[in-house]
Amino acid sequence: MLRGIIIALLSIAVAGTGYWGYQEHREKNAILINAENTYQRAFHDLTFQMDLLHDKIGTSLAMNSRTSLSPALAEVWRITSEAQSDVGQLPLTLLPFNKTEELLTNIGEFTYRTAVRDLDKNPLSDQEYKTLESLYKQSGDIKRDLRQVQHLVLKNNLRWMDVEMALATGKEAADNTIIDGLKTVEKTVEGFAENDFGPAAFGMKKNNNGFKYLKGNQITKEHAVTMLKKTVPNIKETEIRVTKNGKGSENSFFSVNMTSKVNGSEATMDITKKGGYPIWFIFSREMGKQKLSLNEAEKKALAFLRENKFEDIELLDSVQYDTAGTFTYVGNKEGVRIYPDTLKVKVGLDNGGIIGFSGEDYLKSHHQRASFEPGIQESEALTKVNPNVAIKEKRLAVMLNKLGEEVLCYEFTGTLGKDTYRIFINANNGEEEQVDRMDNIEANF
Repeated sequence: MLRGIIIALLSIAVAGTGYWGYQEHREKNAILINAENTYQRAFHDLTFQMDLLHDKIGTSLAMNSRTSLSPALAEVWRITSEAQSDVGQLPLTLLPFNKTEELLTNIGEFTYRTAVRDLDKNPLSDQEYKTLESLYKQSGDIKRDLRQVQHLVLKNNLRWMDVEMALATGKEAADNTIIDGLKTVEKTVEGFAENDFGPAAFGMKKNNNGFKYLKGNQITKEHAVTMLKKTVPNIKETEIRVTKNGKGSENSFFSVNMTSKVNGSEATMDITKKGGYPIWFIFSREMGKQKLSLNEAEKKALAFLRENKFEDIELLDSVQYDTAGTFTYVGNKEGVRIYPDTLKVKVGLDNGGIIGFSGEDYLKSHHQRASFEPGIQESEALTKVNPNVAIKEKRLAVMLNKLGEEVLCYEFTGTLGKDTYRIFINANNGEEEQVDRMDNIEANF
């Protein structure tokens, strides 16, 4: 009798385990199928967008009037954005595809720049037409290569999940058609010279000039360690590791990591070799109960910035999350707010210690600007603002426009209904550069 009961229980256990394993297998397969479908859709969308991009650029070459050409170029810009989105959804993290993405960016930059200007007063130059012709040829080459990959994917029923596994494990099969095909696309793009795009094509790129504006002498590895210890003086019995980035880099820095053997708290700071400026910092530790106000914590943040030679700044925003305060600073010179010079500091409200910092934007942008003299009067700029907006504040400010260029603007802060807006009017030509809706205080639920 007992034996029969044991056998029955074991049978039930085996059956239950088998059912659980079957369910796990089904769920895993469902996730894999969903990922595969996402990859397939993104790839076929990318191929379609490149077809469309090639056709639209070709069509724009035959246009002459502003009423036709501007919308056509704006459409090319839109298509490149969608193509970039599709590239971002493919499992290409470990596969170099940056040249193709850069080409898409350059096409978008060139077409946006030419689409937004007044083509009646300033029509396309001969050089810009040559640029369009070059873009037409290059997009056609990419279209052809992608079509070839698509043909083989459909013909051989290839799976993108195999690509992801091959890239993640480093075991790329010699005949992996998708990987080989995308490498062919990348190699094709590498053959394009940058000057094919003409001088107007590179305005929107993110600031990537490195830390060329830094002042000061080269620091040592020991100096970098001292800086981190000074920022987090309370870590005891630590293990310290220091690395430096590769030779020849424009952004030379030390990366210092310090881990406590007592409680596992960890601090990491990247510090420029020239001048010894902190680039970013994070301190992972357990947070205690709040003892400081946000205003008191801001004084700690400002003292940290002053101590590390960050100058000409003003507080832009402060936010509290649980027992930490986050403070955003921007540049300020002669009363002009300089948004590219941005800094963020995070302070623990339990003991006032710095627990986070980001200063890369400031370090790459901060320099002596030539002049803050506007070309038009504030009253003239104000006429460009929606008359329904009630203006509360106004000032001069330097901001980055859609082309990634620094421009001097009149910054107007005002309300429309229950919302607050920040409006930037170009201080030289009166154009509306940007309108931002500022976040309201969120309701608690």
